[in-house]
Amino acid sequence: MVSLTSDMSPLHPDRNLALELVRATEAASIRAVPFIGRGDKEAADGAAVDAMRAFFSTVNFDGTIVIGEGEKDNAPMLYNGERVGSGRGPRCDVAVDPIDGTSLTAAGRQNALSVIAVSDQGTMLDASSVFYMDKLVTGPAGVGVVDIRLPIGENIRLLAKALGKPVDEIVVSVLNRPRHEQLIADIRAAGAGTRLMSDGDVAGGINAARHNARTDMCVGIGGSPEGIVTACAIKALGGHIQGVLAPRNDDEKEKGREAGLSVDGEVYEADDLVKGKNTIFVATGVTDGQLVQGVRREGDFLYTESVVLRGASGTLRRISSEHLTSKWL
Repeated sequence: MVSLTSDMSPLHPDRNLALELVRATEAASIRAVPFIGRGDKEAADGAAVDAMRAFFSTVNFDGTIVIGEGEKDNAPMLYNGERVGSGRGPRCDVAVDPIDGTSLTAAGRQNALSVIAVSDQGTMLDASSVFYMDKLVTGPAGVGVVDIRLPIGENIRLLAKALGKPVDEIVVSVLNRPRHEQLIADIRAAGAGTRLMSDGDVAGGINAARHNARTDMCVGIGGSPEGIVTACAIKALGGHIQGVLAPRNDDEKEKGREAGLSVDGEVYEADDLVKGKNTIFVATGVTDGQLVQGVRREGDFLYTESVVLRGASGTLRRISSEHLTSKWL
């Protein structure tokens, strides 16, 4: 089996794979531009899916989508289990979100991304049968310090001590949902501040793990697929991530058990979500955000900003690209 890092010849080094995948996220982001702020999230997502799928066929890898747009019956492209890539090169598990934040895109709000995450074949957790996951994400200071089993107030105090800053300077990102009312109250009662997100908890998790970001921790219940994708990025940042699956009802809990998942409060550590360090995470901004700038159109040119994170090397690269508008829109 060819892995992401086993072939470091000039033909197929995994850093080249990472850069090839950026073309797919750039394409998805650019195709979504006409739908930004137009109130039609399905149209935006459809355009991004079409573009990403088309570019995948040009990339030299043998990928299987573990986390995609859904089951084959409901998703004609980029569905769970679909084979993507040229079929040549490393065999990979693939997670895609052509637009993480379709509602953000439709409303013209910040932090919408186009995302691809890749790891060696058989290393990515398939949590698709349970839609939600409770997550705790921090930067490297939280490794071996915070724990999702502890009360949020205690985790805040522990992280503040590890960072060498007062509790009242800690900022915690949380999805702004009714289910998080008590969590938000507990964060504020502990003396920390909150940054409430309307959507896009992949960006929220990554920003919490970056050393120069304005948030220190990301917590709360969001999508399980987003948890796996975020884990691929956290591997490159040296940060901390834990997850606990949160089935919505007994039926979903039973489906999770049948799929071999732990659904009774067990904690998934980083290596349970994605095994090893051979991970690649690429994201291109659709709309502006803390992580990357969104697509910008200036006359005959389109400008994109992307990030590439590789777990094997522990690097984060930023890629700014200039595209001829006539080739795209």
